[in-house]
Amino acid sequence: MEQIQGLDPKASGEMGKNKQKGKKTKTVFQVANKHLKHKNKAKPVTTTLKHINAVKNEKVENLNRIFTQVQRDVKSISKSVAPQPKKQTQTVREPPKEAVNVDNAAQLFSQL
Repeated sequence: MEQIQGLDPKASGEMGKNKQKGKKTKTVFQVANKHLKHKNKAKPVTTTLKHINAVKNEKVENLNRIFTQVQRDVKSISKSVAPQPKKQTQTVREPPKEAVNVDNAAQLFSQL
């Protein structure tokens, strides 16, 4: 009778709902069934570059330490050898003892 009415004998009577057509069997060994993606090996270029960068960074740090030490030494030396303020040498100008007599000088020149 139910087939005459157009209903599926498997249907539970709910229309528009997704029906499970058949349960998928889950395998026990799922990992074994999956296709494993092969891991890429580390390429020698990147490994070499990492090594070069590490060596370069060590050299830079070493040079930075050396230069900071040199800078400290220069500062300490410059403090100890700081130029002492020069004493101002006062030149004493002696005022002329006699006033210059221009007329008298002119007469002396004329006599020569």
